[in-house]
Amino acid sequence: MQLKLLSIAAAVALALGTAGVAQAQSTSTTTGARADATDHKPSVDRKARKAEEEKVSAQYKSDMAKCKGMQGNEKDVCEADAKGKEKVAKAEVKAKYDATPANERKVDEAKAEHEYKVAKEKCDAQKGKEESACEKDAKANYDKAKADIKAKYASNERRASTGSTRKAK
Repeated sequence: MQLKLLSIAAAVALALGTAGVAQAQSTSTTTGARADATDHKPSVDRKARKAEEEKVSAQYKSDMAKCKGMQGNEKDVCEADAKGKEKVAKAEVKAKYDATPANERKVDEAKAEHEYKVAKEKCDAQKGKEESACEKDAKANYDKAKADIKAKYASNERRASTGSTRKAK
């Protein structure tokens, strides 16, 4: 009886020990394979993202260099356009590599702000009532764009907070 119990205990220990080792090996192998795949992909994304950010920076410097030869309001418009383009491009890069509704919204907001600032600078070339009317028009367009963005993303936020996937009517 004692020999039977001893042999059963040894068999169970051997089975558990072998299974534990096999499980540990399969876990480390699987984890290692996953680590290689995930470590490799983000580094590629990181390199691609860095390259795109450098491209945006180079484009901004090029756009600003074009403005150097200009004077007065023309230069102000050019610089506002260059800065706006850079801000939009940076937001687009961020949204490309971290695709979230918040980042998509930032892209839309950056575009609206860019258009507003350039339009406002163009208005400065005008005088008196024309300038005032131009600035009001630019502000109205900007406010409409902001309202459209808010409405567009409010429906997404409502769905996300309620967990519903149906579109709001």
